[in-house]
Amino acid sequence: MPKAAYTISMPQARTTSVVFASPHSGSDYAWNFLRRSVLDERAIRSSEDAFVDLLFGSVTEHGAPLLACSAPRAFVDVNRSLDELDPALIEGVGKSAHNPRVASGLGVVPRVVANGRAIYRGKISLREARARIDDYWHPYHDALTRLLDESRALYGEAILIDCHSMPREAIETISTSKGTLPDIVIGDRFGAAADNDVVELVEAAFQRAGLKTARNAPFAGAYVTQHYGRPSRGQHVLQIEIDRSLYMNETMIRPNGNFKSFQAIMRGVVAEIVEIGRRRLALAAE
Repeated sequence: MPKAAYTISMPQARTTSVVFASPHSGSDYAWNFLRRSVLDERAIRSSEDAFVDLLFGSVTEHGAPLLACSAPRAFVDVNRSLDELDPALIEGVGKSAHNPRVASGLGVVPRVVANGRAIYRGKISLREARARIDDYWHPYHDALTRLLDESRALYGEAILIDCHSMPREAIETISTSKGTLPDIVIGDRFGAAADNDVVELVEAAFQRAGLKTARNAPFAGAYVTQHYGRPSRGQHVLQIEIDRSLYMNETMIRPNGNFKSFQAIMRGVVAEIVEIGRRRLALAAE
């Protein structure tokens, strides 16, 4: 089993309503989990948002916390609902209403990794699936809820930046009016998860760094965005997807020659996003 459900990096002083979270950068692959899989150690990492926690690691320097899931996405997916249990993988789970994520093998306990490659030879028990949820899913969401509640108590609102990465092939088929592919896709559930003025400010921070952006296509946000995005209550959630080819070798799953320079770009973007929380607080106080 992974050693911990999550890590939280806290700033010396919390000075903004913005919270950062990385649900899919966990890389603690326990030996007994790898032993049971039909995949090798590289293939099983293909669904992982490798190094995303490092790209956003500077957030604490600017006064914001960073929550990162430690358990790998292939083991348990904290960006899925509790009821997204896959009957094709988990013994004793009955079929329910059609859910495209579950049907494709990407439920809360995934059956496959990228490109539909099966993780296991057979099924796992419902008891094991529930143990993963109890030991990793619940603690992660308890921590996330606590951070958001603290931001709302301190600043009157919370802005969650849910940090992800996307395979280059996932965006190569996108047609855009400008004929260019986005470096960043911002998901706000088509306006349901965050006020538009918050989205515009975050999008502008990426654009000023020279990064091309798109909204909601092909990624509008999954469980975290849908569940926690409550703009009417002062809780805004934006899912950020970054093109992996900008900073890593996707085949080898290791940083490429651009990693350090892209990490520096992200440091500037992070500083601007953190400042959004401070500026909104100042405006509200006027």
